[in-house]
Formats: sequence, C-alpha cells, structure tokens
Amino acid sequence: MALVAMSCFKTTYSFAQADSKSQAFKIKTPNTKKQLVDEKPSNATSEEVEDEAPVTKSKASNENFSQRRLRQHGLGLGLGETFLMGNYSKYGEDKITADVLYSYAASYSFDLLVNAHMSEHKANNERMKLLGLNSSIKARVVEYDNFSPFVLGGLGFYAPQAKRMVGTQYKWSDQKVTFGMNFGGGADLRLNDQFVVGLLGQVHWPFTIKQDSGSDIKGYYFKLLLTGMYLF
Repeated sequence: MALVAMSCFKTTYSFAQADSKSQAFKIKTPNTKKQLVDEKPSNATSEEVEDEAPVTKSKASNENFSQRRLRQHGLGLGLGETFLMGNYSKYGEDKITADVLYSYAASYSFDLLVNAHMSEHKANNERMKLLGLNSSIKARVVEYDNFSPFVLGGLGFYAPQAKRMVGTQYKWSDQKVTFGMNFGGGADLRLNDQFVVGLLGQVHWPFTIKQDSGSDIKGYYFKLLLTGMYLF
C-alpha cells in the first residue's frame, strides 16, 4: 500500500515539474497588430532613430509648397514704364502706366494671359494715345518650387492715335482699330494659393494705320511691369 502511494505521488510531481518548465520557457508574443507596429526593436541604435527624422521633415517641407492648380482664374494689375519706340516716340514721351491683367491656367505648362491698357503720352504740342486689348499664350520654361520663368506671344486689337503736325496745324489722326502682335517674357513667384507676384516685359506692335491726310500711324512700344495677381 505504501508503494502504491509513493508511485502516485511521484507521477503527480513529474507532471507538475514538466508544467512549470513549460511555463518558464513560454515565449510571449504580441496580442494585437498595433503592438507589432508600435514596438521598436530593442537592438535599434540611436543613429538609426536620428536618420529617420530628416526624411519626415523633408516630406513635410515639400507639402508646404504652393501647388499649381488647373482651370484657375487670375485677376490683377501691372504697374511700370511704357517706352515708345519707332515713330511713336516722335509724338510722346515715356511714362509710368498701369495695365489690367487676366489669366487662366489651361495646363501645367501653358496659361492664357489677357492684357488691357490705355495711356496718353505728351511731347510739347504733340500727343500719342495708346489703347489695346490683346491675348497671349504664356509658356512656362521651368518651375522650381514656387518660382517659374516664362515666355509669351500672341495677337490682339489696338487703336493708337496721334496728334501731329498736318500742314500748318496740329491734328489728331483718324482713330481706327487695327490688328497687332505681342511677345515677351518674365517670371512669376507664387506667394501662396491665392497671390502671385512677378515681372513682365512685353512688346506691343500694332499694324500700320493708313491716314487720308498726314503721315500714317506706325510704330511699337515696350512695357516693363511689376505684376500682382489674385487667383480664384
């Protein structure tokens, strides 16, 4: 009877000992997917942690750049000098003038730019009036961050009029509308999603206007403008 009791006690002790050993060598595993993501390896060095910071900062800084959007309208002003050239320079002097500008972003590389202007230039008793409404295609050469240089060219309508000597007295020329071309270039700087500032140089070349009396009206002029535009 004593032998049977000792054998049962020994068997029970063996099972308990085996169970305690299995508990001691049990590997703890993460219970959730979040633990797998959040926990960092214990052998990660400080250099590896520091290397991750500049990448995150670079991505954040790139997101701060103002993104160029398509089908966006713009309305603004250009203020600068108008230089009379050719025969126009005989009837007036250069002066500071203002232009009204409208733009439409048709694609990532090309914009429509519409320019409207009117000015009067004086030189003694002679006068030169400039009136123009023209459109041009604005092609961006390259876009670096928010800075983009461009070239442009197009056609439009002009109505130049001159007061000059005809016979023995000063007379205004006949006011007629003529076709003409324009070309130039400049650069834009996007301040944010709503405002753009820049520099625009543009040559306007109206075609010759024939006159019944006096000399024909022919010439061209150049505008150098500081521009500001609101986008919407």
